[in-house]
Amino acid sequence: MDVTVVIPCFNVSKTIKGQLNALASQQWPGDWEVILADNGSTDNWQEVIEEFANKIPNLKVVDASKVKGPAHARNVGVSSSTSDLLLFCDADDEVASGWISAMTTALSKYDFVAGRLDPSKLNEPWVLKSRACPQQESLQPYADPQYFGHAACCNLGMKRSVYDLFDGFDESMQVLEDTDFCWKAQLAGISFHFASDAVVYYRLRDNLKGIYSQARTYGEGNVMLYKKYRALGMPKRPWIAGIKGWGKMLALFVLIPYKGMGKWVWNLGWCIGRLQGSIRYRTIAF
Repeated sequence: MDVTVVIPCFNVSKTIKGQLNALASQQWPGDWEVILADNGSTDNWQEVIEEFANKIPNLKVVDASKVKGPAHARNVGVSSSTSDLLLFCDADDEVASGWISAMTTALSKYDFVAGRLDPSKLNEPWVLKSRACPQQESLQPYADPQYFGHAACCNLGMKRSVYDLFDGFDESMQVLEDTDFCWKAQLAGISFHFASDAVVYYRLRDNLKGIYSQARTYGEGNVMLYKKYRALGMPKRPWIAGIKGWGKMLALFVLIPYKGMGKWVWNLGWCIGRLQGSIRYRTIAF
């Protein structure tokens, strides 16, 4: 195969058909395959996708249940492929028309690329207000403290040489393994290109419990990254930034009628996650 699309899967029966329909409609002249890496699902998602055996000729499901987490699933997916070009997306999003073509065109010029995220199609208005969705116009900036740009693995592409340089994604990380990979690549001198015409329709969490859980997990994960990359040139985060974060969360509580409950729940989860991360990783980054 010329190109492999890897999708980590865990209990994705409610969303995987949308993504596979989007992939089935891709027009690209080369040989490509889709590898679905099952990370120990307990639902019937593999029965749901049976209809795509004829729609996507090179569709393969592999067992990736040995280690929990999307990093392991992606690594298993890649190990089942011999393609030189690797594309990554997620089971709960949908690639736009021309995605494979745009990503492969970008990879003909660059070794490491990320595409644009568009949250407008798959999310209700109140969900869109719950949090910012970066990576719409450029790589996601990292400003707290300022460091390299990064991108989500739901719209990421690379040559196998880049993947092999780091032996894939860090399987010890349950979250933000994509940010970690992006930073390692840039520290190694690899140019990271943003392909604005390679679009993925991005799905946000659509209930308050999910919004809180994701924000808390991301908050804690950011503290882990802060501790790891402080020794690799990341500036020190001033403690006042944490105070401002809690102040913003309290201010948003007053503004719930105007800003929405979702936005406040996201900021609450983020603040608590950073506090938990500061305790867990023994560093001041709340």
